[in-house]
Amino acid sequence: MDSWKRRVGGYFTFVLFVLIFTAVIYRYGMRVYEGDPRTMIEALRFSVEMFTTTGFGGDSPWESQQLNAFIAVMDLVGMVLLIGALPVVVTPLLEEAFSTTVPSSLDDDLSGHVVVCSNSSRSAALLEEFDSRSIPYVIVEPDPDRSVRLHEAGRRVIRADPESTVGLAAANLPDARALVTDVSDQVDASIVLAAKELSPAVRVISVVEDPERERYHRLAGADEVLSPRSLLGESLAAKVTTAFQTDLGEAIEISDTLRLAEVSVPHGSPLAGSTLADSRIRERAGVNVIGVWFNGEFDAAPPPDATLSAGTVLLVSGPSDQLERLVELTNSATRRFGAGETVVIGYGQVGRTVSETIADADLPVTVVDREDAEGVDVVGDATEPETLRAAGVETAQTVVLALPDDTTTEFTTLVVRDLAPNMQVLARVEEPASVRKMHRAGADYVLSLATVTGRLSASTVIEDHDVLSLNQQIEVIRSRVPRLAGKTIARANVREATGCTVLAIERDDETVTEIGPDTRIGDDDELVVVGTDEGIREFERRFA
Repeated sequence: MDSWKRRVGGYFTFVLFVLIFTAVIYRYGMRVYEGDPRTMIEALRFSVEMFTTTGFGGDSPWESQQLNAFIAVMDLVGMVLLIGALPVVVTPLLEEAFSTTVPSSLDDDLSGHVVVCSNSSRSAALLEEFDSRSIPYVIVEPDPDRSVRLHEAGRRVIRADPESTVGLAAANLPDARALVTDVSDQVDASIVLAAKELSPAVRVISVVEDPERERYHRLAGADEVLSPRSLLGESLAAKVTTAFQTDLGEAIEISDTLRLAEVSVPHGSPLAGSTLADSRIRERAGVNVIGVWFNGEFDAAPPPDATLSAGTVLLVSGPSDQLERLVELTNSATRRFGAGETVVIGYGQVGRTVSETIADADLPVTVVDREDAEGVDVVGDATEPETLRAAGVETAQTVVLALPDDTTTEFTTLVVRDLAPNMQVLARVEEPASVRKMHRAGADYVLSLATVTGRLSASTVIEDHDVLSLNQQIEVIRSRVPRLAGKTIARANVREATGCTVLAIERDDETVTEIGPDTRIGDDDELVVVGTDEGIREFERRFA
């Protein structure tokens, strides 16, 4: 029973006691001091009339001082009880009547759904993936305020404890297709144990912050253990090594002769400041420009006069040699590695992965963190210029920001850009909404942990959702689209309708990469489609 209901029960018990007590004393007083006996029923009637203020004039006036004093005292007691009823009874009842009530269990016989034990920006991207594919889900949220916000936002949510078998049973876990948990490493392990106790056959997917704790989640019974922070760190590190070694390790392989890559135009690049037409990228490198990120905004059809400012990210496709030629074009000839050329700020899981990957590539790296630890070279506040100067930011070529707080990351970017205007700044953020702000602050390339986690989780849960790009700013999927069967690319109108581009068609055992307006989509064809996360979700809603 809720605490306010217990208070209401106690209050009414006390009121009943006072009514009976008053009736007994009043009956005694009337017999002893007034010489006018009353029955118990008459005395109770008097007590009720007095405390409800409906009047008791039939018995007044009283001759004895004792009874008048008693009546005066009980009048005050009645007033106190009336005032006390407001916070104890009336206010909670009104709040209960007008507040949103979150269900504690599923009302319908939902099955084939996904049980989600997480309420963060990371889960939002996953839920949007489910919405785009009409996959049912239920969020199990123990916090009353968060559960109300989710319920009012239109999410299917129940207020229950995901660490208990009772809470998971309320979410119909035995009939679910999977469970995804992303709270914390210890809580996730507890949820996995409860899930496997309730339904050993259900598929359980957990997300870990520290990859070294994966084995404990496996021991708890998790079927899949995901580590998006490590993936994100490896991707940022690949941007550093690719920029100087042109190995394009993070490029997406579409076929034996076609790869898709994001190539940044760093500060100090010879292409910075030129227009797309003047850069002559197609003529000089041979690649196809699929789209361009301008300050965090993706343009699937950039005009020829669009300016390639520092920080612009080109989405291009072509063979490996052409992509490597483009990387050489975008990087200044003066960019060479020297001592302290890469500075990693933040030594959490992402920062540790970045620094270890760069070090494994035999490239020098300097690590900055607020706390002293093994592997940290400079200890201090990254928002202070003195700390960054001590790390050699002014003479370095690349800074990787791996801080856990988006606000701190944004401010640090401003400080870094002020100290080194031509610095290449790569960064991770938590919230997808922070990506655009980071570009405005001066970052060259930004990845959102929430986006990476959402894609990684969705690709694991949705078995027919083939995501080729988990750690990129764009999303690439392979999908069969029966609604477009028999139509040409021009008639399908995919780009105009969704902002996505059909990059290739997988037909039988071959991959068709020469795509034109007259290319016809077959019944069993699988399309390789590239676009933003929003664009891909729109594509799936319309066509998949």
